[in-house]
Amino acid sequence: MSNQNVIVGMSGGVDSSVAALVLKQQGFNVSGIYMKNWEEVDENGVCPSEIDYSDVVKVCENIGISYHTLNFAKEYRHRVFDEFIEGLKFGDTPNPDILCNREIKFKVFLEQVQNLGADYLATGHYCQKKLGDNGNYQLVRAKDSSKDQTYFLYTITSDILKRVLFPIGDMLKKDVRASATLNELSTSAKKDSTGICFIGEKNFRSFINQYIAYTKGEFQTLDGTPVGEHYGVAFYTIGQRKGLALGGSGAPWFVVDKDVKKNIVYVERGEEHPHLYSDSLEAKDLHFIDPLFLKDLILPYTCTAKIRYRQVDQACTIWKIENGRVYVKFDQPQRAVTVMQSIVFYQGEVCLGGATIDRRGPTHYELNKLH
Repeated sequence: MSNQNVIVGMSGGVDSSVAALVLKQQGFNVSGIYMKNWEEVDENGVCPSEIDYSDVVKVCENIGISYHTLNFAKEYRHRVFDEFIEGLKFGDTPNPDILCNREIKFKVFLEQVQNLGADYLATGHYCQKKLGDNGNYQLVRAKDSSKDQTYFLYTITSDILKRVLFPIGDMLKKDVRASATLNELSTSAKKDSTGICFIGEKNFRSFINQYIAYTKGEFQTLDGTPVGEHYGVAFYTIGQRKGLALGGSGAPWFVVDKDVKKNIVYVERGEEHPHLYSDSLEAKDLHFIDPLFLKDLILPYTCTAKIRYRQVDQACTIWKIENGRVYVKFDQPQRAVTVMQSIVFYQGEVCLGGATIDRRGPTHYELNKLH
């Protein structure tokens, strides 16, 4: 390993810090690179990226590796953020973390890593890889199921997996923190980042208002009864409860549908409302990690899937694939199928790939009305 060069994508967090440490302990020639993907100060005049880079410097100096920074702010803005904003304008709910992995980390950053002559790119993602029976690499769930990030990585390919290492994929989160503490890394107690990828923990509505001119409109029930005023359809997603500011006696209100053209957000009381549930969906831009998988696929194909990150696997059947579109039927009704979120398929521990949801099947409310 001593002649193999690895560049670690370092975020200033504990996971990528320990990823670099593990590789150094394994005997690789390790360098750390901090990706600057967003250039903006917060409301206190502080630039979060400067703080994160400072943490990267401390960690790299501690474990004795070189460090550099690369600025991908322009690429991030055009390839990720603009698409995210465009989706919101149409009333959809895009996932910028998946876009960032596809367009930045495992595309432009990986290209830079190769141009620098490194043998591998390594990241602090919680996932693993293994060789399949056909000789192609497969993406496999992390040992720590509560931290598994394969859902966000379904757009990568077997060829990319050849050139990528996931050093903490076989570690539990508590052991990652313990290793950082034992080795006196400055990020050992640093809080995990949340919020929009590379934008941080901002107030979503006030942040998005800088890019979308919102128009207030009505909350209505499905029968057209006005029940309040919303701030703009971009700020609400199917299944949402928090932030509606709708009172009254009875069960809590939930967003069950949206009409962008009419600027209406439809709400109903109760977490189990039938308009939140559907048994099927259609998705576009189907991608399988192993290119040979689709060639050998026999339909209908049974597997499991997730339609959101922290969801428990759901049994389903892929019953049709046509022109990059996939048609999926679930064994059990799914709550809050959301356009522009991803459906990600699994066979056991292996992440097969996924697609972008662009149509939910008839809801139980709609089916009941037909009958």
